[in-house]
Amino acid sequence: MEVSQTVETEELMTCLQIQLYHPQQASRALYCMLPLDTRHKHQAEDPMRLGRDAQACTFALADPRVSRKQLSLQAYRTSNSPDMIFSVQNLSQKVRMKVNGSELGFLERAELPDKALIRFGEYEMLIRRENGEAKGSFEVEFGVLAVPPSREMGMGVPSMMPVMDTGSDLSTNGIPPLMSHGPMEMDETIMYQSCTALS
Repeated sequence: MEVSQTVETEELMTCLQIQLYHPQQASRALYCMLPLDTRHKHQAEDPMRLGRDAQACTFALADPRVSRKQLSLQAYRTSNSPDMIFSVQNLSQKVRMKVNGSELGFLERAELPDKALIRFGEYEMLIRRENGEAKGSFEVEFGVLAVPPSREMGMGVPSMMPVMDTGSDLSTNGIPPLMSHGPMEMDETIMYQSCTALS
């Protein structure tokens, strides 16, 4: 009589490695709300949102210049591939976003290759995908880069720093864009102060 032994194996999950760079990251606690260098499991059917609002987003950046909801990453599959694929959607009306050099307008989506560079504001975000077998969930791992990933990707240094669209019209008030920002919203002030206290 044959005895079959089954070994329970855990399915290997697809992992998104998200590495961030900001020119002021050494002196500011921009990433204090992110679970750095640890893998976080995320359900594939739920969009993964990143922005400054910790209640509206899955992960938050402690930066009042980032939109409440900046971007969304969504997992999906196609009928002709077993791999989990990801798209990115721009959720910000004010902060411009580029994916591998192509600009995404508000609510526009782009499919992400295995390695992608996303830029918004002064942030550069390098995303690498490691394929896995699990169908219902994936993992996310955040890290920090010491140098801009645009150098590694051979995209060079941008000739102009990304500019945040303030919505102000210079022809009507003559105030430079940096001077036209109003007071910070209450939630931004509280969020920024709580992270500053942690650093």
